[in-house]
Amino acid sequence: MFAVEEINKDPHLLPNLTLGFHLYNTYHSDERTLESSLRWLSGQGQLIPNYSCGGQKAVAVIGGATSALSVQMGTLLELYKYPQITFGPFDPTLSDKVQFRSLYQLAPRESSLHKGMVRLMVHFEWTWIGLVTVDDLRGEKFLQDITLEMTTNGVCVSFTEKIPVSERRHTESQEKFMPRIMASATRVIFIHGDTDSLMILRYSQLPFIPHFKVWITTSHWDISMRPQYIDGYNFHGALTFSYLISEIPGFKDFLRTVNPAKYSEDILLKEFWNSAFRCKEKPEKLKQEECFLNDSLETLPLFYFDMAMSHLSHTIYNGVYAVAWTLHEMALKGFTLTEESSFPHPWQLHSFLKNIQFNNSAGDPLIMDEKGNPEAQYNILNYITFNKDGEALVKVGQFIPNSKTDQDFTIDEEAIVWGWTFTESPRATCSESCGPGFRQIPLEGEPICCFICSLCPEGEISSKRNMKKCEKCPEEEYPNKERNQCLPKTVTFLHISEPLGMTLICVALFFCLITSLVLCVFVKFKETPIVKANNRALSYTLLVSLHFCFLCSLLFIGHPTSATCLLRQTIFGIVFTVAVSSILAKTTIVVLAFRLTTPGSRGRMWVQSRMSNSVVIICSAIQVILCGLWLGIAPPFPDRDTHSEREQIVIGCNEGSVIGFYSVLGYMGFLALGSFTVAFLARNLPDTFNEAKFITFSMLLFCSVWVSFLPTYQSTKGKAMVVVEIFSILVSSAGLLGCIFIPKCYVILLRPDRNTQEGVKSKVDSRARIHSGSLPPNSYQRNNHF
Repeated sequence: MFAVEEINKDPHLLPNLTLGFHLYNTYHSDERTLESSLRWLSGQGQLIPNYSCGGQKAVAVIGGATSALSVQMGTLLELYKYPQITFGPFDPTLSDKVQFRSLYQLAPRESSLHKGMVRLMVHFEWTWIGLVTVDDLRGEKFLQDITLEMTTNGVCVSFTEKIPVSERRHTESQEKFMPRIMASATRVIFIHGDTDSLMILRYSQLPFIPHFKVWITTSHWDISMRPQYIDGYNFHGALTFSYLISEIPGFKDFLRTVNPAKYSEDILLKEFWNSAFRCKEKPEKLKQEECFLNDSLETLPLFYFDMAMSHLSHTIYNGVYAVAWTLHEMALKGFTLTEESSFPHPWQLHSFLKNIQFNNSAGDPLIMDEKGNPEAQYNILNYITFNKDGEALVKVGQFIPNSKTDQDFTIDEEAIVWGWTFTESPRATCSESCGPGFRQIPLEGEPICCFICSLCPEGEISSKRNMKKCEKCPEEEYPNKERNQCLPKTVTFLHISEPLGMTLICVALFFCLITSLVLCVFVKFKETPIVKANNRALSYTLLVSLHFCFLCSLLFIGHPTSATCLLRQTIFGIVFTVAVSSILAKTTIVVLAFRLTTPGSRGRMWVQSRMSNSVVIICSAIQVILCGLWLGIAPPFPDRDTHSEREQIVIGCNEGSVIGFYSVLGYMGFLALGSFTVAFLARNLPDTFNEAKFITFSMLLFCSVWVSFLPTYQSTKGKAMVVVEIFSILVSSAGLLGCIFIPKCYVILLRPDRNTQEGVKSKVDSRARIHSGSLPPNSYQRNNHF
């Protein structure tokens, strides 16, 4: 009515021509729709096929609120080539131009509606959803699309109910699907369908029984329509995806002026007015007339009338203008529209109608080609009931397909009213949510939304709720106790200022001092028999190497650098090799001196001092070569160890070539084992100045320390490895120092009487008497020699 009045008042559109219309009721029934179509074709309300009783010339039909009704009308109208413009939801089935050549759809496409609904599910973390749709091809297509999208986003279908299309009427359904919906534990129900088919939900709901559900619907279901007002309470808090349409200028002003007095010939308006304003209950005729004149549609609650233009009305408005612009184009092309004899036939409109393009009064472009139908955009409305006469649809969000990812979907959670039983967004899940620090473990034989919660494995975290997999922290971070966030690791190494580092430094320096004092004693008393008898050169070499052994342990303390990493293991290996080879030379000469007793024998050349020096040099040179190969192939380097300690990053030295490292240690162990073996063989030789027993014990201690070092070194991690190696260096060096040199210092400093020629001779004589000939000839001289 509004569109026709606008067109008739427009001097530029169809001038000199008045546009009119006939209104027929479909009664929400396929049979009655077909009957009304026959009455319109026959004219004068007669049901005579292929016969028209006259009347005004009709050129097009605007009708079909649902796909089923459009099919009933289109099958009949196609016989007469009447253009049919539908205002119901877009249905791809009706786009088949072989079957429906005269049918045009103006509604926007809904190919993204299911994506918007799933975006709503994901936003509120609803993963256990009930679906209700119509049992037809359009409903089946929607069901396939939304279930696929739900699966992609980790949402599961709790149940699916289909409303039979045969029950498209305003009565209670014969199928007991409503009790099944109410009995389900699912709190959120998504509904899809058209206006007529979904009305059965309103008539099938259980009266006076609260539902405790949240309903998500589409605008095709007019949520304000219901058998009784009280039936709206169960849908309080529902959300509706409604078409986003532009407001038509002047429409609300037009509605404010509508009344039965102004449109006295409109029987439908009069019946509605009497029902809404209860004019027939007025006792006097005058008051009934006042009811017609003074009451306004604007005062009616949403239960009776919505002043906002619905999407169906908006499509009808565009359809009327489409017909008007088509007739206007035909007039411009030479068709005479004022004379009934030359008025165009309905089939002649098609060539103009399918190519028509125009902008409606709101500025929206309209293209009749269905391939150009735009994608629907949606407002998300919240249905709220206040009291007996108060209800509203409040915008709380929108969904704009094909927009930027962060702009296509918006929702205002604070503005949403969630019904009578929920103060916040309801939880729609099969299982309780897994908090941060836990992960989902699917239940066997159940949908993926049904799960149990399991604590994240050691070393992994989950910072969000309902995570299916836990994540490992970066190498420089570690999980907290709750395993819901990663904390930065502290950088650590054996620092000089920490108590352990200071203790090891003090111990190393203490033994360096002791070694220096022993060296001073040996230098001061170098002419005494005990110093001469122990090969002064080897003793000095051994003491100096032990001094460097204690000092090299300091290279293991402090922040590792490229220089310290290169030097500490190589210096340690070389100086220890010098020390052990010196001991080897000592013990070898002792054994040879007692074995080669024949005067003038050529074998006595092996007990000369130059030979002992050669042993030290050759053995040390081999170690130097091994260290050189190690440094040349894969030298040690500073490294950050992020795995040994859970909460710390240990700065240490990576040994580079493991083979090189253990080759150096192995060679040193080989020399130590050789020294121990030779010393053990010399343990029973005369012991006036024979130090074989002390060397045997010192090498036993030395080997024990380094044999224990290997498994301990392998089993420890972080800076404990460094401490173990420093401890091994200090203990083994101190063992050599204490076992070999402390007894001699005791004799030199505290028993000087035993450090003289006479004391030595008397001791030898007494030993000879006790052992009765066990002492070889010239033993004293030999002892003096070495």
